[in-house]
Amino acid sequence: MTGKIYGFSGNYSSWQEIQEISTGYDTSRILDKVKEAALKVKSGEALCERDSILFNECEYVQPLIRCLLHIASCNKNKLRILDFGGSLGSSYYACRNSLKHLDELSWNIVEQKHFVDCGKQLFEEGPLKFYYSIDECVQMENPHLILFSGVIQYLEKPYEFLEQVMKYNFKFILFDRTPFFDVEDRMTLQIVPPEIYEASYPAWFFNLDKFLYFFRTKYDIIDAFDSFESWKLEDAQSQNKGFLFKKSI
Repeated sequence: MTGKIYGFSGNYSSWQEIQEISTGYDTSRILDKVKEAALKVKSGEALCERDSILFNECEYVQPLIRCLLHIASCNKNKLRILDFGGSLGSSYYACRNSLKHLDELSWNIVEQKHFVDCGKQLFEEGPLKFYYSIDECVQMENPHLILFSGVIQYLEKPYEFLEQVMKYNFKFILFDRTPFFDVEDRMTLQIVPPEIYEASYPAWFFNLDKFLYFFRTKYDIIDAFDSFESWKLEDAQSQNKGFLFKKSI
């Protein structure tokens, strides 16, 4: 792997090119670090975790909570979430205290197999459940929305994947922690700082106008916000954002 520049760098021509110089995100050491942190959150030793880092304040999820409460208000104070790539419940634990008053809460995570296996064994209780696929979750839970929090940028073909997601006709699609800028879509290499865990993998940065235009025929934007993260690339400044889309009538 070339130089240890932690964060995001490069403008690569193919996903495979980055995979050849990175470790990937399906390694056991990532799960081990995330599991250790998530267990501390579950036991009450910390309030929330993000990427295995523990926090005793979760202010960064306030825009996400606002969107979730809006969706619940549209569904008789009920909320059934499909959290795609939701780790071992990072967003669930960060949001749960603000959602306790709901008449129904079902938080369902679709993840890689080894995360789902771990989730079912150690974390599945109450509203929190784990599924191996979107199909399985949709059939069992009939979710009101699909949530992508810091995940869509790590898929090799995000637009093709979103085309498939839209065929499920989710009433709401919610994005958080998604990186945008005003230049062309870019594939970069992310090298994670070792104090989090040692890993590197490909990651997209999206052109904002192109991303929003993609949803234009089937979904309307009903909320938009800046997430807490921003990134400086070699020649561009990026801001993580969130969007709540509602299916057009």
